[in-house]
Amino acid sequence: MSSSRRQYPFHLIEPKWQKFWESQQTFRAWNPGEKIPSRHPFALRHGADCMCEPGRRPRKCYILDMFPYPSGAGLHVGHPEGYTATDILARYMRARGFHVLHPMGWDAFGLPAEQFAVKTGRHPRQTTAENIATFKRQIQSLGLSYDWSREV
Repeated sequence: MSSSRRQYPFHLIEPKWQKFWESQQTFRAWNPGEKIPSRHPFALRHGADCMCEPGRRPRKCYILDMFPYPSGAGLHVGHPEGYTATDILARYMRARGFHVLHPMGWDAFGLPAEQFAVKTGRHPRQTTAENIATFKRQIQSLGLSYDWSREV
């Protein structure tokens, strides 16, 4: 790579857009009857009253990923590999005019969480809460288009 080429300043650009998406609720799926803020991308495309007028309801799409087990030190390369595919689909469907529900959640029950707690010598409730916070921070840093208002 030539030394005269500037490198992409991801450490400046990515947080800027992620903060914008969060503040504008860009990826939120609105409930029927809810008023969509007029500056929201969906309202700009379909009209701010699109969810209130019975004849103008948009087509819907539900995209669900397999929820990760928050039972380790964090994400591994296999997590974003699968999440990228569903994120591409969610963004494509939004671009086609669909109202997309794309939530994220955690499979925090059962053996993996218990095994991690035994391994660390701490209560599963504590390790699970800490791991969820780590996983969520890591997933959000990837810029995936989840509706975090519906976190499961």
